[in-house]
Amino acid sequence: MAELKKRKGDLAPDRVRKQGGGRKSLNVTQPGVVEALERLVDPMTRGDPESPLRWTCKSTGQLAEGLRKVDFEISASSVGRLLKEAGYSLQSNQKVLEGTNHPDRNEQFEYINTLVRRFQNSGQPVISVDTKKKELIGPFFRGGREWQPTGEPHKVRVHDFLDPELGKAIPYGVYDLTANQGWVSVGIDHDTAKFAAATIKRWWQKQGIKLYRDARELLITADGGGSNGWKNRLWKVELQSLATEIGIPIWVSHLPPGTSKWNKIEHRMFSVITQNWRGRPLISHEVIVKLIAGTRTKTGLSVQAELDTNSYETEIRISDEDMAQLRIKRAKFRGEWNYKILP
Repeated sequence: MAELKKRKGDLAPDRVRKQGGGRKSLNVTQPGVVEALERLVDPMTRGDPESPLRWTCKSTGQLAEGLRKVDFEISASSVGRLLKEAGYSLQSNQKVLEGTNHPDRNEQFEYINTLVRRFQNSGQPVISVDTKKKELIGPFFRGGREWQPTGEPHKVRVHDFLDPELGKAIPYGVYDLTANQGWVSVGIDHDTAKFAAATIKRWWQKQGIKLYRDARELLITADGGGSNGWKNRLWKVELQSLATEIGIPIWVSHLPPGTSKWNKIEHRMFSVITQNWRGRPLISHEVIVKLIAGTRTKTGLSVQAELDTNSYETEIRISDEDMAQLRIKRAKFRGEWNYKILP
């Protein structure tokens, strides 16, 4: 108060002390602290590739410890404040990089689109196929929430380890692009080309032949890898058997590499199934089948599901002689991705 009275004439009317009073900022008391902090946060772009925190989780506590090692006096909370002032914030990874695009990617999508429209305009069946993510059977944690009586959540295990007795579920799906209907076989063994072809056969017997009694050919759109990949020889052998059994040619067009997220079955059927069983522990194969079969949308999607208890052998080798026996005709454009298998 004595100081205020003595210096009253030197102060502006809206101030109680001179400009610059109070605790000095860290930038003033510890010059270079912000630059040192940025070198720890982003060592490669800030010119310090030998930073001790380059390969560690950069929490505010670890950053403060790193600064104290180079003679700065600073706390974790002060580090957080400096980061915000410097324009930093907590960021998660963002999926936007797809890698190198195949040079024929756009042309392949246009080819598939033209082929699908031709089949649909002539009343021929078009299906999209794929395997959904494998699911562990048992009282395991599931993402999402659903309405339950207050204080009565589903009790699930802390750790998600395979239960040998309950096993796992392998949903392989078939989505009819025209009828907006789906079929899912829930396998319990292995995701093989034989399992994929068996699922398509089940769809044809349970749904396809009823919807397309006058079908003259069938078009399948599929990912480029996995059990229905374009390099998979067993996939073609099994489709040859299927084409012969149902008596019509089977056309196949594979999506270009790295574009599986645009497969119709992914965002028109599998995504809806995932929403339908959110927050539900998948405690048995029966529960999975019923949850899949209960999937409906306002746009008319309906899904049938069935458990497939068959065993499917892995590592089946197909010889060049076996491949030579196939009645396969390849398209002029990207024949490895687009082909027709005759009965």
